[in-house]
This record gives sequence, structure tokens and C-alpha cells, in this order.
Amino acid sequence: MTDEYRLTVKEMPEDIRPRERLLQKGASALNSSELLAILLRTGNRKETAIDMANRILHHCGSLKELANISIEELSSFEGIGLAKSAQIKAAIELGHRIYKEANMAKPKITNPSDVVDLVMEMQFLDKEHFRVISLSTKNHVIGIDEVSIGSLNSSIVHPREVFKKALEKSAASVILVHNHPSGDPEPSREDIQVTNRLVKAGEIMGIEVLDHIIIGANRYKSLKELAII
Repeated sequence: MTDEYRLTVKEMPEDIRPRERLLQKGASALNSSELLAILLRTGNRKETAIDMANRILHHCGSLKELANISIEELSSFEGIGLAKSAQIKAAIELGHRIYKEANMAKPKITNPSDVVDLVMEMQFLDKEHFRVISLSTKNHVIGIDEVSIGSLNSSIVHPREVFKKALEKSAASVILVHNHPSGDPEPSREDIQVTNRLVKAGEIMGIEVLDHIIIGANRYKSLKELAII
């Protein structure tokens, strides 16, 4: 019994090849599998680059999970070595950096949505990250610093670490930000306890805590808007 013959990407009509479609219609015209296939460049004897891309995305379940997958796990897929894994991770990281750079074009904070524009990529992180946004007297962003990674609690989010960078920058105020990997931004009891502790520490140091924003899946909660601060 002979193996079923499969067209390679090069044998496909030009108008359905991913790279040619991108050149003719732009990257936005391609679906996620086609974009990933361009990064993979080649398939193997059993499947095309598009088949391989579909297999990876099906395994991950979402682009968020693809962004968080390790190089080791990626390279464990049949036909995906370290070189292709590195290409995928590099492309994902470039996307994150482009997002950050584009949103830093609005450095003045006037409301919680301005903060969310700066840090919404935190929704893709698979662990809780706690960041501090330092502001000038006119609410211009003068720094965004990561304080801790891991479940939020008073032992790892210490006032000394939270206000260290703000003091170095002579910040007038700060905004606290962390993400919920579950996707639900509703503040927990621990979130509220840590916030109250940091607000009191800020009063002593003369640096006002303006807000604490929790990032979820395309959603956020502002503790200022919730009247917790």
C-alpha cells in the first residue's frame, strides 16, 4: 500500500501559498496557521508547514498558550527543532516589544484605561507579575518596574521593593499593576490587603498610590474605581 500523496507548499497554487498571500494582501489577511507556517518555512516528509502549524496551534489551544510555551516544549514537537523554536519565540518577543513601544507613545496617565494601554500585554503572562508605574507631578510616566513574579502576597510585595525605584526616580506618585493568569481580574482579599498596606507605606514616604489595576483577559479592574483606594 503506497503512502497518500500530499502537496508541498511549493506545489500549491501561488494564490494560496502563505508567503505569496502575505506579499499580495498583507499580513493581516493571513490566519494564525499561515503566519506560523511562514516562520516554520518548511514541513517534513509527512506534513506541510501549514499542517505542522495547525498541529502546534491545536496542541496549544490559543495564541496566548503559544506565547507562553517554552523552547524545550516547542522543540519536542515532531519536525520542530531548536532553530525553528527559536524563530517562533523571537517573533513572539518582537510582537510584545512592538506593543510596549507603541503604547509608550501616550506617557501621560489621566485615567485607568491609559494604564491598561501600557500594560495590557500582561494578560498573556502565565504567572502573576507585579509592576510599579512611577509618575511625575504631572502624571507623566517616568518608569515601569517589575517588582515580583509569583502569587501576590505581603511577603514578596514588600514596600521597600515597591517604592525603591520610585524613590530613585523622584516619583510624585505610583500606580500598582498586576495580572491574574486565570483571566478574571476581580480583586482577591489578598490583593486588597496588600494594596492597603502599600497605600499606608506610600503616605509615610510621601509617594501617593493613585491606583492598583488588575489585568485579566481583555478586562481589568481598578481598585480606585471600586472605591477600595
